[in-house]
Amino acid sequence: MKPKTRAMIFNFLGFAILFLLIRFALGQIFDIGRFYLALAAAFTASILAPKFGVVKMNEDEKVLMKWIFIKGFREV
Repeated sequence: MKPKTRAMIFNFLGFAILFLLIRFALGQIFDIGRFYLALAAAFTASILAPKFGVVKMNEDEKVLMKWIFIKGFREV
C-alpha cells in the first residue's frame, strides 16, 4: 500500500472514531437537534483527531503523525 493511501486511511479512521464517540457522548449528555449534534461532534473531532502526512526522506516516503497531545512528530 502506498504511503499516501495509508495516511489518508489513518486520517479517516482517526476522525471517524472520534466523531462517533463524541457524537454518542454528546447525545447522551445534551438534548439538542441531530444536525447541531453532528456539527458539534465534527468540529470537535477535527480538532482532536491526529493528523497524518507523508514526508519524503532520503528517497523514501514515511508516514508521520502529529497530534495535539504529543509533542513533535511521530513515525508510523
